[in-house]
Amino acid sequence: MPHTVEWKVRLHLFEDEGTTKARAVVDTGSTVLTGHGAAHRNPADREVPEIGDELAAGRAMEDLGRQLVDAAGRDIEGMGASGPASRPVSGWPM
Repeated sequence: MPHTVEWKVRLHLFEDEGTTKARAVVDTGSTVLTGHGAAHRNPADREVPEIGDELAAGRAMEDLGRQLVDAAGRDIEGMGASGPASRPVSGWPM
């Protein structure tokens, strides 16, 4: 059976005492999750607001993504199945 849904993510960016903060909110219709992220500029670096926005937004969306994966794991376990054994890693090595 086909399944199509649309979830909208709202991303809020703001400055607070020299720190760029971000809040990403998704409403699935049954659950609202909020991810948070922040970026701090080194005082010796040039002020480039776009970089702080990108870092804070990316961190907020990573937080939101972790919450969604955790929620799916709880849902899987709630159905009597075992949750994901491990999370796949993507992107550049840290």
